[in-house]
Amino acid sequence: MALQPLIRKIQAEDIAVVDKIIRQVMKEFECIGPGYSINDPEMHDIHAAYQGEKSAFFVIEMGGKLLGCGGYAPLNEAEEDTCELRKMYFLYPLRGLGMGSKLLDLCINEARKAGFRFMYLETVLRMEAANRLYVKKGFKLLPAAKGNTGHGSCDSFYELAL
Repeated sequence: MALQPLIRKIQAEDIAVVDKIIRQVMKEFECIGPGYSINDPEMHDIHAAYQGEKSAFFVIEMGGKLLGCGGYAPLNEAEEDTCELRKMYFLYPLRGLGMGSKLLDLCINEARKAGFRFMYLETVLRMEAANRLYVKKGFKLLPAAKGNTGHGSCDSFYELAL
């Protein structure tokens, strides 16, 4: 019987593993150095950073191991009705199982319930599968960045009307 992935909210004891997941994926896609989310202050305690009413962070567990993560929070220095999809990264064993679509749907639905009208995200073109997923889910490519994420090294910006 195949193991079924489980999506759940992040817990404090997940912090170190989530940090490793994010760093491993960012390194794989050469997204290290200034201007990438790997340098965000929330990386020091990603659990605490998503405890507000208008944010949530999820992990994906399979076979007792954390293999992916992602969440949303208000977009810094933007309209109050806009949130940002943040740190959606999957290790290789989780890729291709449809979990990106499921986690993204969960984030979209929860953000809508939290009162957001738009979801924004930043990525890089070389994350080709992620870009295809965003377009498939209805995200529209923007000509420039919105808000103030500090991710000046990203080259692709998307928004979805919720």
